[in-house]
Amino acid sequence: MKKLTPEQEAVCWASATEAPFSGIYNDHYEEGTYYCVACDTPLYSSKAKFKSGCGWPSFSGGLAEGIIEEIEDLTHGMRRVEIKCNNCKSHLGHSFPDGPLPSGIRHCVNSLSLDFTPKD
Repeated sequence: MKKLTPEQEAVCWASATEAPFSGIYNDHYEEGTYYCVACDTPLYSSKAKFKSGCGWPSFSGGLAEGIIEEIEDLTHGMRRVEIKCNNCKSHLGHSFPDGPLPSGIRHCVNSLSLDFTPKD
Protein backbone atom coordinates (compact mmCIF):
# COMPACT_ATOMS: atom_id res chain seq x y z
CA MET A 1 0.00 0.00 0.00
CA LYS A 2 1.08 3.55 -0.71
CA LYS A 3 1.61 6.21 1.93
CA LEU A 4 -1.50 8.40 1.96
CA THR A 5 -2.03 11.92 3.23
CA PRO A 6 -4.17 12.28 6.38
CA GLU A 7 -7.05 13.52 4.19
CA GLN A 8 -6.76 10.50 1.86
CA GLU A 9 -6.62 8.15 4.85
CA ALA A 10 -9.81 9.69 6.26
CA VAL A 11 -11.65 9.07 2.97
CA CYS A 12 -10.13 5.70 2.06
CA TRP A 13 -10.02 3.99 5.46
CA ALA A 14 -12.64 5.86 7.54
CA SER A 15 -15.23 6.50 4.76
CA ALA A 16 -15.07 10.28 5.14
CA THR A 17 -16.33 12.52 2.34
CA GLU A 18 -14.49 15.50 0.91
CA ALA A 19 -16.43 18.76 0.66
CA PRO A 20 -18.48 19.11 -2.55
CA PHE A 21 -16.79 20.99 -5.42
CA SER A 22 -13.42 20.83 -3.59
CA GLY A 23 -11.82 17.80 -5.28
CA ILE A 24 -9.18 18.13 -7.98
CA TYR A 25 -11.02 15.73 -10.29
CA ASN A 26 -14.51 17.26 -10.01
CA ASP A 27 -14.07 19.43 -13.13
CA HIS A 28 -11.26 17.36 -14.66
CA TYR A 29 -11.97 16.01 -18.15
CA GLU A 30 -8.55 15.06 -19.54
CA GLU A 31 -8.43 11.72 -21.38
CA GLY A 32 -6.88 8.88 -19.38
CA THR A 33 -7.43 6.46 -16.50
CA TYR A 34 -8.35 6.96 -12.85
CA TYR A 35 -6.67 4.64 -10.32
CA CYS A 36 -7.23 3.75 -6.68
CA VAL A 37 -4.97 6.08 -4.71
CA ALA A 38 -4.27 3.35 -2.14
CA CYS A 39 -3.30 0.39 -4.35
CA ASP A 40 -2.99 1.71 -7.95
CA THR A 41 -5.77 -0.54 -9.30
CA PRO A 42 -7.22 0.99 -12.49
CA LEU A 43 -10.85 1.84 -11.69
CA TYR A 44 -12.36 4.24 -14.23
CA SER A 45 -11.82 5.41 -17.78
CA SER A 46 -12.19 9.10 -18.53
CA LYS A 47 -14.72 7.96 -21.15
CA ALA A 48 -17.08 6.97 -18.31
CA LYS A 49 -16.78 10.36 -16.56
CA PHE A 50 -19.61 12.83 -16.93
CA LYS A 51 -20.66 16.20 -15.55
CA SER A 52 -23.37 15.52 -12.99
CA GLY A 53 -23.27 18.81 -11.10
CA CYS A 54 -23.27 16.95 -7.76
CA GLY A 55 -19.88 18.32 -6.64
CA TRP A 56 -17.87 15.10 -6.92
CA PRO A 57 -16.38 13.25 -9.90
CA SER A 58 -19.10 11.10 -11.47
CA PHE A 59 -18.66 7.95 -13.54
CA SER A 60 -21.20 5.73 -15.31
CA GLY A 61 -19.36 2.56 -14.26
CA GLY A 62 -16.00 0.97 -13.58
CA LEU A 63 -13.40 -0.18 -16.10
CA ALA A 64 -14.36 -3.83 -15.72
CA GLU A 65 -17.01 -6.01 -14.10
CA GLY A 66 -16.14 -6.69 -10.46
CA ILE A 67 -13.50 -3.95 -10.14
CA ILE A 68 -15.82 -1.93 -7.86
CA GLU A 69 -17.39 -3.55 -4.78
CA GLU A 70 -20.89 -2.41 -3.81
CA ILE A 71 -22.08 -2.56 -0.18
CA GLU A 72 -25.39 -1.49 1.33
CA ASP A 73 -24.83 1.62 3.47
CA LEU A 74 -27.49 2.53 6.04
CA THR A 75 -25.48 5.27 7.82
CA HIS A 76 -26.65 8.84 8.38
CA GLY A 77 -30.33 7.85 8.24
CA MET A 78 -30.11 7.05 4.51
CA ARG A 79 -30.14 3.94 2.35
CA ARG A 80 -27.28 4.13 -0.12
CA VAL A 81 -24.80 1.89 -1.92
CA GLU A 82 -21.19 2.40 -0.87
CA ILE A 83 -18.54 1.72 -3.51
CA LYS A 84 -15.06 0.41 -2.70
CA CYS A 85 -12.00 -0.69 -4.62
CA ASN A 86 -12.47 -4.45 -4.85
CA ASN A 87 -8.71 -4.99 -4.56
CA CYS A 88 -7.86 -3.11 -1.33
CA LYS A 89 -11.36 -2.24 -0.01
CA SER A 90 -10.62 1.51 -0.02
CA HIS A 91 -13.77 3.65 0.21
CA LEU A 92 -14.43 5.50 -3.05
CA GLY A 93 -17.87 7.03 -2.57
CA HIS A 94 -21.44 5.95 -3.36
CA SER A 95 -23.45 4.67 -6.32
CA PHE A 96 -26.83 6.09 -7.32
CA PRO A 97 -29.38 4.99 -9.95
CA ASP A 98 -29.60 8.42 -11.64
CA GLY A 99 -26.74 8.31 -14.14
CA PRO A 100 -26.82 8.51 -17.93
CA LEU A 101 -27.96 5.66 -20.14
CA PRO A 102 -27.14 2.97 -20.98
CA SER A 103 -25.98 2.09 -17.42
CA GLY A 104 -28.23 4.51 -15.52
CA ILE A 105 -25.56 4.47 -12.79
CA ARG A 106 -23.73 7.40 -11.20
CA HIS A 107 -20.64 6.54 -9.19
CA CYS A 108 -20.13 9.62 -7.03
CA VAL A 109 -16.42 9.39 -6.12
CA ASN A 110 -14.15 11.37 -3.80
CA SER A 111 -11.19 12.89 -5.68
CA LEU A 112 -9.03 12.03 -2.65
CA SER A 113 -9.56 8.33 -3.38
CA LEU A 114 -8.23 8.63 -6.94
CA ASP A 115 -5.03 9.13 -8.92
CA PHE A 116 -5.05 9.97 -12.62
CA THR A 117 -2.76 9.01 -15.48
CA PRO A 118 -3.29 10.85 -18.77
CA LYS A 119 -3.51 8.93 -22.03
CA ASP A 120 -0.26 8.85 -23.96
